[in-house]
Amino acid sequence: MGYENVIFEENSFFLVTGGAGFIGSNLCEAILNKGYRVRCLDNLSTGNRKHVEMFLNHENYEFIEGDIRDLETCLEACKGVDFVLHQAAWGSVPRSIEMPLLYEEINVMGTLNMLEAAKQNNVKKFVYASSSSVYGDEPNLPKIEGREGNILSPYALTKKTNEEYARLYNTLYGLDTYGLRYFNVFGRRQNPEGAYAAVIPKFLKELLSNEVPTINGDGKQSRDFTYIENVIQANLKACLAPSEAAGSAYNIAFGGREFLIDIFNELSKALEKDIQPIFGPNREGDIKHSNADISYAKEMINYKPEWSFERGIKEAIDWYKENL
Repeated sequence: MGYENVIFEENSFFLVTGGAGFIGSNLCEAILNKGYRVRCLDNLSTGNRKHVEMFLNHENYEFIEGDIRDLETCLEACKGVDFVLHQAAWGSVPRSIEMPLLYEEINVMGTLNMLEAAKQNNVKKFVYASSSSVYGDEPNLPKIEGREGNILSPYALTKKTNEEYARLYNTLYGLDTYGLRYFNVFGRRQNPEGAYAAVIPKFLKELLSNEVPTINGDGKQSRDFTYIENVIQANLKACLAPSEAAGSAYNIAFGGREFLIDIFNELSKALEKDIQPIFGPNREGDIKHSNADISYAKEMINYKPEWSFERGIKEAIDWYKENL
């Protein structure tokens, strides 16, 4: 997994915001499997209640149904907690273009509430989800921290703002903050439903249902698809990172590059489906290519991803075959 040897003090207590979501529920599961306590905070607006119910009988799991837009809820959720893994947010670049005010409210004000609550409760480490979208229109590959372009969507702007607030909370108040710029995370429990679904679960669902998928653009856009196990490792390693590494944001990826049309063809082959996709218009605000340089994360937070795209996609296919 890449995090078997990541050991914390006995009785370490984690708060996972957005713990009913795709990444959050996987973090909760990993923490419980390692024998530590976890509290999940989620308002279930985009999270799935099933991702809470599966852990409710576990003695080390606690659930608060609440909203990060409410400071009192955040303060309550941070009580007694050692580590905050802040995943709660609204995702999707296209949806943010339609609803910029809501994204500001949830992603920026909600994160600021969590930073303040963590500070007031003397949390040891505050690890939060950022995004590769902060690179905007910067054309060079691979993407390197400190070389960002113009922001292309409200979603990306909220993530960039989060990074600035986290940096300030580190320099002004001494809160150890670590930003994780996720690159196209995929894996078990990722939602395949709806207009804003991520591309891999969406393709899998449509192919398994013998539907004709639509690829936005020409299919020649590329992404650094990152399996969920690598993201879990990054979150746990960040909780053990030195204070010298705090206040920065790090690329979290495998460091590879896959083209959408190749992924579609690979999934079709694996599922033995002979379906030709439809090509639709490009999605507004999307970047054409993404590929991460992960050397800074390796150096500063000891991030060592072990799951390649090929290894991860096999596991993902098996999971969706069983669960869709």
